[in-house]
Amino acid sequence: MSFEEISHTADVKIRARALTPDALFTDAFLALMQVVYGTDRKDGITKEVRIDSDNIESLLCDFLSEILFIAEVEGLVFSQADITIEGLSLTAVLSGESFDPLRHSSGTEVKGVSYSGLVIEKDANGYILDILFDV
Repeated sequence: MSFEEISHTADVKIRARALTPDALFTDAFLALMQVVYGTDRKDGITKEVRIDSDNIESLLCDFLSEILFIAEVEGLVFSQADITIEGLSLTAVLSGESFDPLRHSSGTEVKGVSYSGLVIEKDANGYILDILFDV
């Protein structure tokens, strides 16, 4: 897990670094779950998600937005994701548990994933991502 929270005036800004797009998306997913639910998240329930998109930035935003939707509607909190990206298609097998208000209420509500300031770049060391979560 290689992500950090970067100071931002109104929202939560995350910077992640990874060797592959799959790992970069996994770090963004883990950052989102940590921001919303804290670090006390366990396994037990498995869910598969498939997303297709027009570009890599949309693929990431669509994926994270789908995670927020599933978490809210189905009352699930995810701890892990096995993500595979092929072209502009993503498959993720998510592991998590049912929401427990005693353990999962310490985070910050994220209303959405923003395209504003979204950057995915590749350099000699792998990939870097800057993303904003609207709170």
